[in-house]
Amino acid sequence: MTGYTEDGFLDGRLKLRQPRDGFRAGLDAVMLAAAVPAEPHQTCLELGAGVGTASLCLASRTGCRVHGIEIDPALAALATQNAALNGLGERVCFECGNALEPRSGTFDHVFCNPPFHGSGGQTSPNAQRARALEDRGVLQDWVRSGVERVASKGSFTLIIRADRLDEVLAALPAAGVYMLPLLPRAGEAPKRIIVQWREGAHTPPSRLSGIVLHRSDGRYTPEADAILRDAASLRIAP
Repeated sequence: MTGYTEDGFLDGRLKLRQPRDGFRAGLDAVMLAAAVPAEPHQTCLELGAGVGTASLCLASRTGCRVHGIEIDPALAALATQNAALNGLGERVCFECGNALEPRSGTFDHVFCNPPFHGSGGQTSPNAQRARALEDRGVLQDWVRSGVERVASKGSFTLIIRADRLDEVLAALPAAGVYMLPLLPRAGEAPKRIIVQWREGAHTPPSRLSGIVLHRSDGRYTPEADAILRDAASLRIAP
């Protein structure tokens, strides 16, 4: 790693160190964290935690306990530093490991921002960025791994590229699935979709109308701004 920057999230409530080069967290991680329906007494697991952005946003908003798994040792170390930097080290911890390897234990809520770019595009010359972005044919393995670790009545939430939705749905149980499109602007097709599965729910798959991220002038909409700046939650399932 050639150095890092220290960046503010949630209107500066969180200060997070992340690599100057390579994959850098942004809107996707904050939106994902906002959608996890955790309560203060509950436990959560992030698969592929990176520098801990989503985990720390979630813990800061809800008061829950979060465990993150990250395969890159340098990123896992930065995530641990970020937890301490924000005074969340007692409730948020990270380990270096493979999120797709079987392990015992379940959590009230599991969430991830998995690699979701296929192999058809150009591969990034930065190995760390390539690992974070390219799924290498295992996107459905991320889904199955998340489902397996959800406790009774819990949830699994992930954010994906919109054109990979069918693959994700094929790996999820048939019932209790909710989909929330993130629309760049009103009337435009979504580029990202947040998908949430609720364990024990028997409702058929439901696709919501979505949330618009930007106004016509490029500024965030009030709904998006409330999440990105004010740490508002993003309700998906009833």
